[in-house]
Amino acid sequence: MRNKDSNGSEGRPQGSGASGPLDLNLLRTFLAVYRTGSFTAAARLLGLSQPTVTTQVRALERQLDRELFQRLARGVAPGPFADELAARVVDPLDALAAVAGPGGSAEDASPEPVQLAGPVELLTHSVLPGLAPLVDKGVRLRITPGLTEPLLEELRAGRYDLVIATFRPRGRALAAVPLSDEEFVLVAAPVWAERIGGPARIATDGPAALNGAPLIAYAEDVPIVRRYWRHVFGKRLVRHPAVTMPDLNAVKAAVAGGAGFSVLPRYLCAAELASGALVALHEPDDPPINTGFLVQRPGSSGNPHVALVRDHLLEAARDW
Repeated sequence: MRNKDSNGSEGRPQGSGASGPLDLNLLRTFLAVYRTGSFTAAARLLGLSQPTVTTQVRALERQLDRELFQRLARGVAPGPFADELAARVVDPLDALAAVAGPGGSAEDASPEPVQLAGPVELLTHSVLPGLAPLVDKGVRLRITPGLTEPLLEELRAGRYDLVIATFRPRGRALAAVPLSDEEFVLVAAPVWAERIGGPARIATDGPAALNGAPLIAYAEDVPIVRRYWRHVFGKRLVRHPAVTMPDLNAVKAAVAGGAGFSVLPRYLCAAELASGALVALHEPDDPPINTGFLVQRPGSSGNPHVALVRDHLLEAARDW
């Protein structure tokens, strides 16, 4: 039952919605769960046992007379009141943590490395060069390549601070902002461009001009090429790749070496197109575009370098 004041109305004491002062330890635990999206991940972050974290969150929920988190099969999702509470306590708790850090003062505290993950090609081609100025300023980075779906699951569990995703995640558990657009281009080495009759033949005959050319792809189900066929040619791709390699840099190398044709992000093969090592076989008026997203768990991170990396990436991506 909620506490009521002398007039019979529900009380909302300042700062919490509870009937008395809240335990700072309970609030710290709440904020760790809110940020990591998991009791287990919060326990690792705080150096506590998972049952202790669960008990503390339940104690806070009883004191507030509010359910803070929805328990999911994997982790938890914050409720509306949790969003409101996090917004109110995050700055004071982070300021307190900075003063009472490992060395006893904000100056002695050394921020943890920023855990960043995303597609290996974008990481190596654009992200790492773009973050070089931050490394020079003392920001530490731990970079992990991978596929979007498992990386987002690990982000929810607290494994990463930021993930560059190839699609916008569903739901409210993760906050995503558009990072950059990548255009896809149909390419081959000059030897294959000549054999099939070049861009003029593609413009005349469409994808049939490529029937005799080997397809080099990222995966057996050729998702990038299938999308290009559907978007540009309005046709379903019905062929199997001659070579697959789950690394677009390797696909590019194979195509440039004369193994066949493929579809690649333009940013990844711009230098080869400029030098003539690769030929754009088709230049449609409306090429396929894919938007990448920078994803973070809701709520400010206690590590100031996370915000620094996030803001720097959003700025640098304007030139990608």
